[in-house]
Amino acid sequence: MDLGLFTEVTGLAFVDAINICALAVLSMVLTTILIQNPEKPKKVLHAGLAFTLAVFVMYLFYGFVIIQTLNSLTEKIMWLSPYLYDGFAIIIMIVGALNIKDFFRYRRGSFATEMPLWMRPQVKKIIEKITSPKGAFVLGLIVTLFLLPCTMMPLMVVANTLSNLGFNFFTAIHWFMYYNFIFVLPMLAIVLIVYFGFRKVDEISGWQQRNIRKLHLIAGIVLFLMGLALFMGWL
Repeated sequence: MDLGLFTEVTGLAFVDAINICALAVLSMVLTTILIQNPEKPKKVLHAGLAFTLAVFVMYLFYGFVIIQTLNSLTEKIMWLSPYLYDGFAIIIMIVGALNIKDFFRYRRGSFATEMPLWMRPQVKKIIEKITSPKGAFVLGLIVTLFLLPCTMMPLMVVANTLSNLGFNFFTAIHWFMYYNFIFVLPMLAIVLIVYFGFRKVDEISGWQQRNIRKLHLIAGIVLFLMGLALFMGWL
C-alpha cells in the first residue's frame, strides 16, 4: 500500500467528515422525521441511514465525474497536470486558512467553509417535505448539490492525486469508497446515537453550534497542513 496516498486520502476524508454543512443538514433531517414520527424511532433510524447512503452514493458519482474529467483533460494537455496539482494544493491551503479565520472571526455562511446563507431557505423547504425513509434518500441525493460549495475541494484533491498516479474511476473505486466511508462516519454515528437514545437531535445540534469555531479550527489546521504537504511534495 502507498503510505503517502493512504495518509492523504485519510486526512482529506477526515476533514470532510467534520464538515459543518453535512452534519447540520443531517440534524435538520432527523429533527423533521422525529417531529412527524415521535413514536417511531425505527423510522428515524431508516431515514437517517437512507440519507447517509444517498450522500455516499452521490459522492461516488462526483468522484467518477471529477477523475474522469481530469483524466480526459490531462490526456489532451499533459503539461497542465502538475500545475493543476499545485493549484489544488494552494486552494486547499486557502480553504484551510479561511477555516482558521472562522475560529477567530466567525460568520455564518462564510465563503468556502459553510453552506451559503442564500441556499439555506431552499434546503429547509426541501427538508420539511420529508415524510419517509424514501423521501430522506431522495433528499440526500438532492442536498449534496447544495453541499458542494463547502465539501467538494478535498474530494477534488483526492481525485486529482489518483488521476496523476494513473488511476481511472474503476481502478480507484476502492479509494473513493474508503474516502466516502470516512466522510459519512459522523453521520452514521449521529443516527445511531439518536436511535439508541444516548442523545437527542437538538442536543447534538446544540453541541455542534457551541463548538463550531473549534470544528473550523481543526478542519482548517488539517487542511492547511495537507495542502502544504501536497505543494511541497511530501505526500
